[in-house]
Amino acid sequence: MGMPASWKVIAHNRAKDSENKIHDDRVARKYGFRGGLVPGVTVHGYLAHPAVEAWGVPWLERGLASVFLKQPVYEEEELCVETEAQSASRYRAEVRGADGTVRAYGTVSCPDHESREIPQELAAPPVYREDPLVDSDVERPDATREALETLRCRGMRALPARFDRDSEISLYTRDPNEMPAMLRPDEGGFASPAYTLGLANWILAANVRLGPWIHVESEVRNHAAIPAGSRLVVEARVLELFERGGHELVDLDVSGFIEPDTPAFQARHRAIYRLREPAPSGPGA
Repeated sequence: MGMPASWKVIAHNRAKDSENKIHDDRVARKYGFRGGLVPGVTVHGYLAHPAVEAWGVPWLERGLASVFLKQPVYEEEELCVETEAQSASRYRAEVRGADGTVRAYGTVSCPDHESREIPQELAAPPVYREDPLVDSDVERPDATREALETLRCRGMRALPARFDRDSEISLYTRDPNEMPAMLRPDEGGFASPAYTLGLANWILAANVRLGPWIHVESEVRNHAAIPAGSRLVVEARVLELFERGGHELVDLDVSGFIEPDTPAFQARHRAIYRLREPAPSGPGA
């Protein structure tokens, strides 16, 4: 295995028209941001990019990654993903803006399946529970503490998905040719790290109706590369609900399977599901 090298990229926000309006310039500015936020799963793609370049399919099959989102990333920002080797199969990475500020950081590795570095909570492959699927005809409740407590007790509905070569969230660069060949739609066609972690966002949004919300951090373990045309089922559980700085946060335990029941990935996923109300502005504020 070669050691991953640092990498530069121009940030691109493919989620401007998504249901999550924190990616919309107008809404994000109401909450004090400079503009719409580049999705956290895209930033995760930036951090994991050197691993896919260096380690290829084996990383897609068994790689580990953590991502901590520290500062917003905006459209067209020049970013550098700086890597520092910690071993032959592990690196620490930081995503830095042109001004040198750290926007995100984490560790990425490609351990053997029996490696001691695998976190205990991700040590065993997930087991498919056959949770009932999301019913698109059922009205989603608003994302309140009460609604999520109910889901913690009752269980979340599973999300069916299909990975196609042109899935937007899988393209974490503006030009797909900037991604490793195995992730490009017209070449390898495997799902990118951004797509895999994006499924953790989608299952939350499929179970509750969210306002503007923000992905905060994740820890991910891969179990299988996901080829184009794969049908998947994603299951999740609510682990924790808590308040911090006026924001309401949720921790999820998420598992994805290539149908019928082949483990593809598992993740511990944290998000601010309800932002504190923005400060009043304008005359009389």
